[in-house]
Amino acid sequence: MGSLEGAVAVVTGAGRGMGSAIAEELGYAGARVVVNYSRSKEPAEEVVEKLSGNGAEQAVAIGADVSDADQARELIEETLERFGRIDVLVNNAGITVDKTMKKLTTDEWDRVVQVDLNSCYYTVKAALPQFIEQESGKIINISSFVGQAGNFGQTNYAAAKAGIIGFTKSAAQELARYNVTVNAICPGFIETEMFSAVPEEVKDRIRQRIPLGRIGEPREVARAVRFLVEDGDYITGQTININGGIYMQ
Repeated sequence: MGSLEGAVAVVTGAGRGMGSAIAEELGYAGARVVVNYSRSKEPAEEVVEKLSGNGAEQAVAIGADVSDADQARELIEETLERFGRIDVLVNNAGITVDKTMKKLTTDEWDRVVQVDLNSCYYTVKAALPQFIEQESGKIINISSFVGQAGNFGQTNYAAAKAGIIGFTKSAAQELARYNVTVNAICPGFIETEMFSAVPEEVKDRIRQRIPLGRIGEPREVARAVRFLVEDGDYITGQTININGGIYMQ
């Protein structure tokens, strides 16, 4: 793709954390950004305001729960109505409900899989006709090292994030003929609001597990997304690990 100037990027779950960092990174690079949110309306609008004040051509916040197929489709439709195309789709929306299987309910399993995995299919399915018509596009799915290594108390999250990797590889094979690349990013522990809620003693134990000895920053994930968009024309079906070495393939 080269320059992001004028490209249209949709980032799901972009009101907070990694999503907002990704939206800002793409916006500062010149993309017109759709900042999707489900509940974080005010933070999403703050991201839009920040981009509008820092040289982005245009940004808009659009509310949609992408774990619902109809709302995911409406998000893509509204994007096309506003901008006429989609060049980049970043599937970042995700939640956690951490419990051992002994305590995990069926509803808690279903909810995590629906938000973290099924939403990827819903948005890609909705955007696919546009990508095919354009014969171009970049899809980046945010997975996790937990989908590769597993983690105690996260069977639902691990299953969903592992599913994203499999989905990415299969979609990459199907969409290559249309010049659409599909890749996954697997972050490790990242400094987000979710991680800030972890007790300090637990954070210390986590840092001891990480060879680089620190927690990652959202902008480090965002820069990887930008790299795949701007310089990843010959990269597809791959899993990019940004985890400080906590999991090594």
